[in-house]
Amino acid sequence: MFKRTKSPTVEEQATQAASDGKAGGKGRPTPTRKEAEAAAKARAKGPKDRKEASRRQREFRAEESRKIRQGMKSGDERYYLPRDKGRVRRFIRDYVDRRFSIVEMVIPLMIIGLMLGYTGSSALVRASSLVLLATVLFVVTDMVLLRFRLRRELGRRFPGESLKGTTYYALTRSMQMKFMRLPKARVKIGQPLPEDYDK
Repeated sequence: MFKRTKSPTVEEQATQAASDGKAGGKGRPTPTRKEAEAAAKARAKGPKDRKEASRRQREFRAEESRKIRQGMKSGDERYYLPRDKGRVRRFIRDYVDRRFSIVEMVIPLMIIGLMLGYTGSSALVRASSLVLLATVLFVVTDMVLLRFRLRRELGRRFPGESLKGTTYYALTRSMQMKFMRLPKARVKIGQPLPEDYDK
């Protein structure tokens, strides 16, 4: 008869606590196993500090460079630089790679010339100068012939195509030793070239 009844405010608070979860709970729904695993992976992947972020960025760039180099070696044009793409550039690479160029012998000839110059013998010093001079003359002559013949062949095969930058592209490639060239050479020295470069 004389019992006090709970006030409406207390009852509402109790009901609200029951609906929110158990007493002493987190006050939020427990995440599912899938959500917990996804959150754990995100925490594991995320860099802890700037140093870690920089390290991961360097590793990513190194991996991308490795993929590009591998793609260029295998002949996958998706990995080529913009300067290497297109049928005209493909023909230039094949044209340069199929010919023997004196430019490839520049480094060995210069080493021989320098070695002769350091012997101390006046006759060998003169021979060293002659070797270096002959190397320069051969290189210049070879470059001029390459440009003249390449431009004539490009005009015949690709009429109406822009030839801007083709000479520089051919000369820079010819100055590299064949095994160091990228994209990798597809043809051997003296091998005939196909007439159709649209494929």
